[in-house]
Amino acid sequence: MTGRREPLDRICNIIRSRTSQAVFLMAGPGIGKSALAEAITERLSPEMIVLRIHGSSSLSGVPFGVLTPYTAELTAEDSVSPVAVLRSVWKYFEKLKDGKDTPLLLVVDDAHQLDEASAGIVADMISAGWASVVAAGRPRPGLPQPLDQLWYDGLADRVDLRPLNREQIEEVLAHALDGSVPAGTVDSIWNASGGNPRILDALLHDAAEQGVLAKRNGIWMLLGPLPSEGPRLSSVVSKDLLRRRPEEQEALKLVALAEPVGRKVIEDICGAELVRSLLDQQTVVESNGSPAVLRMWNGLIGDAVRKSVSVSRSLQLLEKLRAQQDAPPSSPEGRLRAAAWALECGLRVPDTELLEAAGTAIAGYGNGNARMLATRVQDPVLAPHARAIQARALFNEAHYSEAASVLDRCWLELADSSEAAHVLLLRIAAHQALGQPVAAIVAESRELLRQAGLLEEPSAPHPDGAESGTSVDSTAAAGTGPWQIQMLRLLELGEAGDYNALGTAVQDIRSRNPTEPVDDALRAIGLALYSQALSVAGRGVQGLDAALLAASELPALRDGVFFFNEFVLGRMVMGYLAMGEWESAERELANYALEQAAGAPCFSGAVQLLRGYSLLRQGRIERAYQMLLPAVEALRLNDPLQLFRFGSSLGFYVAARLGDAAQAKRLELDYKDSTPSSPSNELLAKAYADAAAEYAGRDGKGLASIHTLATTPEVSAREGMHLEFLAICWDLGDHSVIPLVLALAGKVEGRWAAAMLTLARNWESADADALMETATNLEATGFVNLAREAYARASTLLEQSGERRRSRQAIALREKCDHELGERFREGHFIAAAPAVHLTRREQDIVELALQGLTDREIAQRLMVSVRTVEGHLYRTYVKLGVRSRDELASALPK
Repeated sequence: MTGRREPLDRICNIIRSRTSQAVFLMAGPGIGKSALAEAITERLSPEMIVLRIHGSSSLSGVPFGVLTPYTAELTAEDSVSPVAVLRSVWKYFEKLKDGKDTPLLLVVDDAHQLDEASAGIVADMISAGWASVVAAGRPRPGLPQPLDQLWYDGLADRVDLRPLNREQIEEVLAHALDGSVPAGTVDSIWNASGGNPRILDALLHDAAEQGVLAKRNGIWMLLGPLPSEGPRLSSVVSKDLLRRRPEEQEALKLVALAEPVGRKVIEDICGAELVRSLLDQQTVVESNGSPAVLRMWNGLIGDAVRKSVSVSRSLQLLEKLRAQQDAPPSSPEGRLRAAAWALECGLRVPDTELLEAAGTAIAGYGNGNARMLATRVQDPVLAPHARAIQARALFNEAHYSEAASVLDRCWLELADSSEAAHVLLLRIAAHQALGQPVAAIVAESRELLRQAGLLEEPSAPHPDGAESGTSVDSTAAAGTGPWQIQMLRLLELGEAGDYNALGTAVQDIRSRNPTEPVDDALRAIGLALYSQALSVAGRGVQGLDAALLAASELPALRDGVFFFNEFVLGRMVMGYLAMGEWESAERELANYALEQAAGAPCFSGAVQLLRGYSLLRQGRIERAYQMLLPAVEALRLNDPLQLFRFGSSLGFYVAARLGDAAQAKRLELDYKDSTPSSPSNELLAKAYADAAAEYAGRDGKGLASIHTLATTPEVSAREGMHLEFLAICWDLGDHSVIPLVLALAGKVEGRWAAAMLTLARNWESADADALMETATNLEATGFVNLAREAYARASTLLEQSGERRRSRQAIALREKCDHELGERFREGHFIAAAPAVHLTRREQDIVELALQGLTDREIAQRLMVSVRTVEGHLYRTYVKLGVRSRDELASALPK
């Protein structure tokens, strides 16, 4: 009963304590009331005599029908007498008790199907105190009146079971699966099951048996859509249908085949009373709006019902529905289902309707449906549009080679269409996902455009051409010329990180009147790339302004094949993180996950990576580790934004930092074997991989590599990125970077840079009071990892000045930060073999003896000093080496 412990304990306690003689357990179908009743029986059977009764639809009209086993000795006349039946049941109970004083428990399952007479007998038992009763039933239609009256009179408690919430689903999965279950897997299973335990159980079995739910490197991943045709789920659906009346079965099949379908249409066919009954049973749901429409309560159940209907019967139901409909469905989703249903029945659907339906399917990440519909389009004019939709479906499913091949055949044919920018960008993204550099893709695209006669022959190279590594048309220098050249130029400038040229081009594009659809795309892409370039350059405020402007362009770009939303979101979140706005970054990611649940299989890896990176930047290394490992596995399956290499470097870093050598080695290989992505991500990936190598090797080579990389123009000219490199070195214990932080942090915008500057300034001043005040402020403003460093530095200074009481206070506050960060290990728990580490001769002597196993007193006697002197030297050594105890000394000392 994982996920249901609280109601189980509550009900058992009520029965044991006799605070109430009866408990009514109410829940919808499949929510788990029967399983909970079974668990109650199992738990209480050692201490009570348990008798079970099952309500039945076939006996619901037979007076005392379910009590027949206990009234077998009655005459025909007495068998319909309430008094005679009650006496017969009491006699049966007395026989069960056999003279013992053991209490009786009557467990009634499907109590909503009890006939009124039987319900009256059960109510009399409760009122007389003959037995405790647990009655499990559905809230709709509810319990029979005699039982309901007991609850109204306060003689019975009621427990309503709700669908499992996300936390309960997570608990169930953790109990059922051996390994880590990432948030993306939990969310997908929760959304698909609707929190219904019966469906959850069926889904888990079917997904595991079909290999859709599989364990990869200790992490349970969904390798595809959850199956709706699996044997367990099909069995659940078929049993539910068979228990229903024929007219209910037909209504449910109609709703499933046509959903969303107008309520009035189904009422005209099946009757208003039947529709109300299905709504009461919550097997179908009604959406608000005018006109009201019906759906199956669960999407996977609807799909399973559709697949259970034969083609001939489906065609009959389609004809019956069409006879009642005055017009085609009004919503795009309704027209999508109508087109798919017609095709399933072997009917012809006009190409225009197929194309519209395919577009609706791809917008909802219905990749299989989108491909099925798009491949049926035959009209030569519409076929290129259909192929673009096919390509996006393939791209969503990580079939990048096939997507690129399809786009290569259709992108030039769509060069003058309203979706031309979408198709061009998707083609570039598909080729980029195959490992091709952006510069090469852009050059090839430009040449193909010229060969097709869509662009003029090349003119003199632009002066910036050398910077980006390609020759570009002079007409594109300031956002002018054919839109294709402008778009390609923006991508080149984005790769180069040239925010000055990007700013000029974006300003020119925005100053024009937006008369064409491509202008929306140019503005969104240009502003997003401009935002990214500004953020890494340390101009975070301007970068976020640009990202917000880019987001304002998204509504006009919603109905297309390129993922503008995710393209902009990633850069906006990175901008927030560069500024230290952790809460704002999480808010954007949470809003995206809420609004784009259907896109989770495609983009969940990128969202998890950004969350893990945020936690890493905050110093919450263990939580980052828990987020980054599943993110890497998700990106291994689907990486539309080309973040796998960056993610594997971050995973390598946190694994090495926490001492998980096996995972660190595996992630290091992932990083080394992966294809480089965008230059800014590649530079950060290299820095974190070098830091990870330093944590793993402790030989100073990784630290030296970061220092070397930081002096290159690609990093030193990007002040925001440069400051992050220095922060990585500081985390490694290299305090030689603090003067550089002092010189650089004031030039970088944002709260994080300001916090770094304050910490560096007070660190250098060696003012313990100022450091304590700084630490308090940093902790209050969300920079707990920096506060921790300030407390540690203050404790050292206070100890050196003889203020041991205040030093211990600083240590306690430092440990409080450790606890808040959720770390088992000290951050930066060793110092690399770098010149910044210097132990005095006395410290070296004491450490050597400590490593030999001598106690503080033995060391004091050997060196003829006081025990307090030994303790002081050891403590200062711990601070220098970034360790907490003797156990960590050997691993922390330079080799």
